[in-house]
Amino acid sequence: MTGPAETPSRAVPRPWAAALLVAPVAGLVVLLARPAWDVMWQHHRAHFWLVLGAAAVSAALAYATGTAARRRNDARVFLVSLAFLAAAGFLGLHALATPGVLLDGSNAGFALATPVGLLVAAVFAAVSATELGGGRAHAVMRRSALIRGALLAVMVLWGAASVGGLAPLDDPAPPERASGPLVWLAVAALVLYLFAVVRYLRLPSHPGSVTLLLAMASAFVLLAEASVAVALGRNWHASWWEWHLLMLAAFALVAVSAQRQWYEERFAGLYLGETARATREVSILFADLQGFTSFSERNRPEDVTEMLNAYFTSAIPPVVERHGGTVDRLVGDALMVTFNRDGGQPDHARRAAAAGLAIQEVTAAVAGAHPGWPRFRVGVNTGEVAVGILGTAGGRTFTVIGDAVNLAARLESAAPVGGVLIGAETARQLAGARTERVEGLEVKGKTGVVEAYRLLGL
Repeated sequence: MTGPAETPSRAVPRPWAAALLVAPVAGLVVLLARPAWDVMWQHHRAHFWLVLGAAAVSAALAYATGTAARRRNDARVFLVSLAFLAAAGFLGLHALATPGVLLDGSNAGFALATPVGLLVAAVFAAVSATELGGGRAHAVMRRSALIRGALLAVMVLWGAASVGGLAPLDDPAPPERASGPLVWLAVAALVLYLFAVVRYLRLPSHPGSVTLLLAMASAFVLLAEASVAVALGRNWHASWWEWHLLMLAAFALVAVSAQRQWYEERFAGLYLGETARATREVSILFADLQGFTSFSERNRPEDVTEMLNAYFTSAIPPVVERHGGTVDRLVGDALMVTFNRDGGQPDHARRAAAAGLAIQEVTAAVAGAHPGWPRFRVGVNTGEVAVGILGTAGGRTFTVIGDAVNLAARLESAAPVGGVLIGAETARQLAGARTERVEGLEVKGKTGVVEAYRLLGL
């Protein structure tokens, strides 16, 4: 179920920023128009470290965005991670083209890895900028491992063919400038990057995310310019060094922008609308310790910490690993877990209920070994909530909001020590469960009696 309409705000670049992005093209035109200014500087070590540095930054971005994509099941961030991965892989191969690093002389495959890598990255960048409504986004994520594996296989095969001197990568003296089909590769990359720029500037922005969108669009502009410079620059001349610097600047721009985002959800600005703010049915579990405040009053802080770590070390693994819950937050002794937050868990109510029983089972064993320790109470509720980003650049998190969440917290407060209290909707979705209705339950903030059940078993 998708969320409400996205905010109409757009990431519009400032005129001075746009002028700065156009400057490299102007510089390239001047260098080509004035060959005497296109000075030559052949320095193998500088080339190797410059290209390797750009590849390393791109690889770090690929890892960070790939991790965010898997955590949020977001297709756009996943495709962006593939763009960075393609650039990193082919740039790494180009770095190895530096004479004296892997091979004694030039190698066509390694030398041509850059225009090919820029084109592959442009394809992923352009696709990430297209409409990725529900069905398409889910299809991409279902095949994410296959797509990533295919990209890695292509880069490995390109490297192997380059080292082995297999046709058509067997030219011992690659041309000084791109020609023929390679020019068309540059043109295709240019068109795809510019398409991505226009689309990214039109994307609705989430709170605190405009900076990242602008950084991505600016990086695509720089990579588009690098594609042109690759085709037109002369080896070891200033026009040739320019595209190396443009690529490094593009990746560094995104890395700095992401680093300046709030540490939680750094890439939230790239999320699809259905990731950033969706509405779906979820099950929420709350657990906390009855008597925690008085226990903390009687014991040293380090003893309280030891107690909490012992409990959470036992309680969290079965909730996450066995039942597929997502720990939303830990606040003192309180544990909040969501099920079906990212979609794909139609049996979320049963998972949450089973997780509640598992918490009581494993923590009972811990409490049995420490008679003076407090015990857990657990509340579970099911209902429709808003799922998405809460907060802005100075503090941001990904969570669930709604009355169903509030009621889950109230049920936990009313649950018996060592027991699990579930809401009416959760109970309705637990066919065959053993429950005991709690009569006349009233909770803070809710008018009238709340329908709730003590869960005895599944």
